[in-house]
Amino acid sequence: MIFKNFNQLNKSIIKCNKCKRLVKFRTKIALEKRKQYLDETYWGKPVHGYGDLDAKLLIIGLAPAAHGANRTGRVFTGDKSANFLFKCLYKARFSNQNNSDHGNDGLNLYNTYLTLALKCVPPGDKPTSYELKTCFTYLKSEFDLLKKSIVILALGKIAFDACVNFYKERYDIKNKDYFFSHGGKFLMPDGKLLIGSYHPSPRNVNTKRIDQKKMLLLLNNIKKILDKNKIL
Repeated sequence: MIFKNFNQLNKSIIKCNKCKRLVKFRTKIALEKRKQYLDETYWGKPVHGYGDLDAKLLIIGLAPAAHGANRTGRVFTGDKSANFLFKCLYKARFSNQNNSDHGNDGLNLYNTYLTLALKCVPPGDKPTSYELKTCFTYLKSEFDLLKKSIVILALGKIAFDACVNFYKERYDIKNKDYFFSHGGKFLMPDGKLLIGSYHPSPRNVNTKRIDQKKMLLLLNNIKKILDKNKIL
């Protein structure tokens, strides 16, 4: 299906029930809740992207966090990964504030659109290849509507690999030619630049695999590319 705008696309994403395993799991999480969120109503549905519709930068995560986006209904919102990410995005001037707490917190993204390869939270953070392939339909529509995007920042190896597999569905490329590393850059067949980043997860932050200095260095390098409006 071809979507004329993000309003149509996002409505379709929210209503999606194609992957029965994911529907069951996202609903289970929304009903059981986490202790500190017992008084909240969980979103418990697919989570679409958001941000600047004229963005040159597209940031892609893997899937909603069980008690983050699956609770709040917005990508990288209401969890520790979001706390770290938005401190960095704010310092790099990609957002108007350094927090992403809930859908009505006044957050705006600058020259950036934030989305997920998989729109529903998967058990164990491990989607099946079928689930990813099914959801790639929505990701393709986001690519088509984000006509000005030139850089893709993939947060984490799994999200990076998902992006490569997304391209593999459409172009004659081989996975071995695209290997994940923090700051690694690859020119994709459609002319976009795919860049890998360590995921801003609590584990990576606590073990110092990623810190604000490393993330800011990467974001500022991306900003220079965007300011030039060309990737080479």
